[in-house]
Amino acid sequence: MARIIRELRQPFFYLGMILVTATAALTMVSPRVLLLLQNHLNQELAFFTVTDPFLAHVRLGLALAIFIMMPLFTYWFWKAMTGPFGLTRTIRIWFVIFCCLLFYGGTMFCYFVTLPLGVNFLLGYQSEQLQAVIAVGKFVTFITVFVLAFGFIAMLPIFMIFGAKTGLLPRRKFESGRGYAVLIITIISALITPTPDVVNLSFMAVPMYLLYESGILIIKLLKI
Repeated sequence: MARIIRELRQPFFYLGMILVTATAALTMVSPRVLLLLQNHLNQELAFFTVTDPFLAHVRLGLALAIFIMMPLFTYWFWKAMTGPFGLTRTIRIWFVIFCCLLFYGGTMFCYFVTLPLGVNFLLGYQSEQLQAVIAVGKFVTFITVFVLAFGFIAMLPIFMIFGAKTGLLPRRKFESGRGYAVLIITIISALITPTPDVVNLSFMAVPMYLLYESGILIIKLLKI
C-alpha cells in the first residue's frame, strides 16, 4: 500500500493542478452546458442566495473536468498498480482502455436513459397545489453526482478482473458472495440515489448487479 501511495503521490499532485486549471476554464463554458442540461430534462431553475449560480457553475466545471480527464486518471492509476501487482504493459493498456470505455458508456447510459426516468419519476408527485421550484445548485449536484457515479460504477467488471488476476479476490469469492454483493449494492444505491423508494433505487441497483454478474462471466471466459 505504501508503495502504491508513493507511485501515485507525484502524478496525482500534477493531475490535481491540471484539474484545478481545467475546472476554472470549464466553469467559463458551464452556462452553455447548464442550458443543455435544462433543455434535456425540460426544467426551469431558480436560485435562493446570491452565491448559488456561481457555485453551481463551479461544481459543473469540476464535474466536466473530471469527465474529460478520466483517461489521465485511469492511466496513472493502473501505472501505479503495475509494480506492486506485477501487471504487464499489455494488461495495463487494456485496463485503461476498457475503464475509459465503461466509464463513458456508463455516463452516457445514465444521461440518456436513467437520469430522465429518475427525474420524471421524482417530479411525478407534482400537482396543481404542489409545484416544483428547483434550485440550480441542487439541480447541478444531483445530476453531476448521479452521472459520474454511474460512470465509476460501470468500471466494476474491470476491478473484478483485476482482483481475480492478482489473486486478491478469486472468482469463487465473487460467485459465493452474491448475497453480500446484493446487500452492498443496495446500500451504495441508497446512498447515491436521492430518495429511498424502490423504483428510484432500482435505477442504480439493477445496472450495478448486472455489471457484477457480467464481471463473473468475463472472468470465466478469460479462464482466470
